[in-house]
Amino acid sequence: MLSVSINSVNPAEVGTALLVVALGENPTLAGIAGLDAATQGALTRIIENKDFRGSRDETLHLTGVAKGPRRLLLIGMGNVTDRKASFRRAATLGARNAHRLGVGEMVWYSGQISPEETEAITTGLIAGAWEYADLKSPLPEAERKKPLEKATVITSNTDDSRRGLASGQAIGSGHNLARTLAMMPGNLCTPEYLAQTAADIARRYGMGITVLGRREMEAEKMGSFLAVAQGTPQDPKLITLEYKGGKPNAKPVVLVGKGLCFDSGGISIKPAQGMEFMKFDMCGAAGVLGTFEAIGQMKPEVNVVGIIGATTNMPSGTAMNPGDVVRAQNGKSIEIINTDAEGRLVLADCLSYAKRFQPDVVIDAATLTGACVIALGHTASGVFSTDDALIAEILAAGKRAGEPGWPLPLWDEYKDLIKSDVADVKNSGGRPAGATTAAMFLKEFAEGYTWAHLDIAGTAYSETDLVTIPKGPTGVPTGTFIEFIRGRIR
Repeated sequence: MLSVSINSVNPAEVGTALLVVALGENPTLAGIAGLDAATQGALTRIIENKDFRGSRDETLHLTGVAKGPRRLLLIGMGNVTDRKASFRRAATLGARNAHRLGVGEMVWYSGQISPEETEAITTGLIAGAWEYADLKSPLPEAERKKPLEKATVITSNTDDSRRGLASGQAIGSGHNLARTLAMMPGNLCTPEYLAQTAADIARRYGMGITVLGRREMEAEKMGSFLAVAQGTPQDPKLITLEYKGGKPNAKPVVLVGKGLCFDSGGISIKPAQGMEFMKFDMCGAAGVLGTFEAIGQMKPEVNVVGIIGATTNMPSGTAMNPGDVVRAQNGKSIEIINTDAEGRLVLADCLSYAKRFQPDVVIDAATLTGACVIALGHTASGVFSTDDALIAEILAAGKRAGEPGWPLPLWDEYKDLIKSDVADVKNSGGRPAGATTAAMFLKEFAEGYTWAHLDIAGTAYSETDLVTIPKGPTGVPTGTFIEFIRGRIR
């Protein structure tokens, strides 16, 4: 992971391979006059000629600087209304460019910044430097560039700034873990691997961990989860992490993540085109693990439980069939209409299992429905709950994290769409209101506690480059989970 530090050095005098300077719309020389002198007036000419206007994501690269930094990279932030969000985005873009240039190290300057903004910049820098190259053969030595390994943020070297730096590093670590797990191919990131990752987190930070396999889940009568797992020879895993940072008797926040390490659709098999992206069907689980990596470093004074349902959904002679009826842990019978609506079957038993922790609140996250992508695109996650205060709390956390959400209805009128002729409920209500009927199904198993569901199907990964984030996993919902937990202790 990128190593980030802070320093109160003069940006015009810092000896670095690359100085990244973030500027707002219609920039002036205020705060960068020394840099203008170092470039022999080049910045003045650039601004006067409007060669750089400070538009969001605009970049301008200067090299051959006579003294101080050897290169300058100007990054535009546009019309800044949210400084933390603008700094985080610009820092991500700056680190991506630095990584591509092969400079090895960089320095960031954006004028006077607060400790909270230091945190946001640190998070952005770490995100921009992230790359999954574990499975690629190394380039010939003559073609290799130095990876970005070090970054320095120019700010006051105070206790508050150092705390902001530490928080940013923790959040960055969580995002990196979540994105790495998601990017790994399904033959490597298996249910067993997720369990090993959870065990490593528990060991390093002194957390409790429990892992149930197929036999233990049979004893728990988790017929809904096991219906999905019966088509694969891989042992399914129900993974529970317990972080006890709050008072011993305080009810925990419970985070539940869907961990389908690969989803073929089962007997209701998906089209071949794009099926490779179904390795990302475990991004909810990755978000839970990333969150626990972060809180292990941040040590918030709150109790948190993470529950992950991990398996694969495969077609085979033992796979569940459309029309099968299974019974979940809470006793409700489920008619399986579509085997590709498998995530909700796994989550049903995970949500029932969560009740034993006497939670203060339960939030699940899942790449659950294509219908949510149709409704909200790739910009916002769907947020479902019958508790308006909880919805507001989640939306605020998502905004702070740069992971926007949007509330969708969870009205009783939709329940008729998942009524079954032969069972208590069916696992698919068809195309109309597909995201809502999936959430209505989950609601049947989220009994006895306050609950919300995040449908991250459109936001957990991208099939195209997003300028600041390359094609692949975004890290959602790691940031939302972290900010929700932090919000509980503010």
